Amino acid sequence: MKLGRLEKIDLRSYWKKEATDFTPWLAKPENIQLLGETIGIELELQGQEEKVGPFSADILCKDTLNDHYVLIENQLERTDHTHLGQLLTYAAGLDAVTIIWIAQKFTEEHRAALDWLNRVTDETINFFGIEIELYKIGDSLPAPNFKLVSNPNDWTKQVKKSASSQNVTEIKLLQQEYWQSLKNYMEENRSFVKMQNPLMQHWTNIAVGRSYFNISPTVNSRDNSINIWLYINGDKAKENFDKLHSSYYEKSLLEIHPDIIWEKLEGKKSSVVILKTSGDFTDRNDWTNQFKWFKEYIEKYSTFFRPKIAKL
Repeated sequence: MKLGRLEKIDLRSYWKKEATDFTPWLAKPENIQLLGETIGIELELQGQEEKVGPFSADILCKDTLNDHYVLIENQLERTDHTHLGQLLTYAAGLDAVTIIWIAQKFTEEHRAALDWLNRVTDETINFFGIEIELYKIGDSLPAPNFKLVSNPNDWTKQVKKSASSQNVTEIKLLQQEYWQSLKNYMEENRSFVKMQNPLMQHWTNIAVGRSYFNISPTVNSRDNSINIWLYINGDKAKENFDKLHSSYYEKSLLEIHPDIIWEKLEGKKSSVVILKTSGDFTDRNDWTNQFKWFKEYIEKYSTFFRPKIAKL
């Protein structure tokens, strides 16, 4: 069998200028999706050269799980102190933000600087360093590769936050272990749904491709139940709930489960669609059964709601 030879291509041979060539290319939906898959965040594009308060980013996105800003700075050269200074300015001026620095090559000191920033900031500020590469085989089209060189350690940040507030308890540690084990189960069983990194809380979130919507698996130790919630938030929460309910309520009973519950929650900001079953998350011997249930209905929720939410 004959194999081709992988050839690395000079970035400037494909993208002549950063602002007019690379940034518009990256802002295309399929490329933003590829970047999001690299860092494990589902990104929703807000625009190019967008301002956030007094700041302007090459590309502005939102994390669809928490509606926090994601600022992307591009550099088709080796990293430099000027761009590092811009990142620090963004972090200092925004309460919650993820900052992605994309460059042709990271110097060791700039990679170390991002690692240090991720260690000393709390979980609301996150820095990613990514090298962009282009490859081809023979006469094939160039293929981009995002190479992750620096990223936040969510476990360290969560432990640091909990330790500082003296809130680390056995139940919180067990919650985090439970969500990590569910994440592992989903990956090992080849689920198409991507789970977020686990935190010390009774729920975890799953993106559905749009801000103000998310799927939330939860555990409830008070009534020994495990649940899946579709959360609908934002200024148009009630309007969006009504649109979904009027069009898809009956169908959801058939395609998800006949016991699914739609609650508009009048007087509250959010609306929810809930499915629950019995399950004691503190019983490790039952975790596999619980994970099997979660996998089945997380996938049903995602398959059912994601395309319908996209049309709202």
